[in-house]
Amino acid sequence: MKYDRMLNKAVKPSESEILKFIGSRADLWKTIHKYVNENYDFKPELVFFTKKYGWTIRYKKSRKTLCYFFPEDDAFSILIVLGAKESEKVESIKKKLNKTVKTIFENTEQLRDGRWMWIRILEKSDIDS
Repeated sequence: MKYDRMLNKAVKPSESEILKFIGSRADLWKTIHKYVNENYDFKPELVFFTKKYGWTIRYKKSRKTLCYFFPEDDAFSILIVLGAKESEKVESIKKKLNKTVKTIFENTEQLRDGRWMWIRILEKSDIDS
């Protein structure tokens, strides 16, 4: 599936431009960012991911990345890369996850470099768990 993302590497978007692009999902974007900032010791940074995925907010500490937030036209996606240890932890709390996240986790193959979980956020129930 193709999503309309911020793909122009030459134009670094401001926070207000990102929120405008996300549109009606901007409050969900802010809610999740607030949660991550309050609960994890990772710093957000705006980086250009690739020409296919465009600009993203990456939460990183040292060499470890927690997640990426990709702004999209009236939506956004979160990429969470789980290593083997993190996958085991998620497996142990799987019953507590909402149906969407649980299904994504179960259907995402564990690769050598991790489990790449893409979660598209369209409504509040996508982040409840």
